[in-house]
Amino acid sequence: MEYLYLKALHIIFITTWFAGLFYIIRLFIYYKEAEEKPTLEKEILTKQYHLMIKRLWYIITWPSAVLATIFAVWLLVLQPSWLQMGWMQIKLGFVASLFAYHWSCQILYNQIEKGHLKFSSFALRIWNEVATIILFSCVFLVVLKSTFDWIFGVVGIVGVSILLMLGVKLYKKIRTKNSWDK
Repeated sequence: MEYLYLKALHIIFITTWFAGLFYIIRLFIYYKEAEEKPTLEKEILTKQYHLMIKRLWYIITWPSAVLATIFAVWLLVLQPSWLQMGWMQIKLGFVASLFAYHWSCQILYNQIEKGHLKFSSFALRIWNEVATIILFSCVFLVVLKSTFDWIFGVVGIVGVSILLMLGVKLYKKIRTKNSWDK
């Protein structure tokens, strides 16, 4: 019974962690785009986005990352044999990339704290899709475990990545076209 409660809590905090990561990049994009607005609008928007970013980052995203990690470690203590399984080792590789992604968001957050985000909104849109790729990879690994067809999985992840990038480029084209119409 303890296992099921821990598993449920782990899933809940993974969900809120990813929600925070998905939304924080969107807020970074809005913040970056606000930097290009006229002075009064820029001041109002950047102040509001800064507040929203800070609250999301320290009230939801970081605590969710810590709690998801605690429950994951606890689950591995209860099921140490998982560490010998190929799917878990690969999943832990993706988890390491998730921590690297989270840390990169911390770096972006620190740039905002200093008053200037160095990346373009387009680059941030591309970066936002990295979390999606990590999420897809982890979910498929956990659900399919050792029955996972590795070739199909790799092709699928690459395919999803390509589709996401094409979607971002298409969105940029549509957005650019619509801005000319105004």
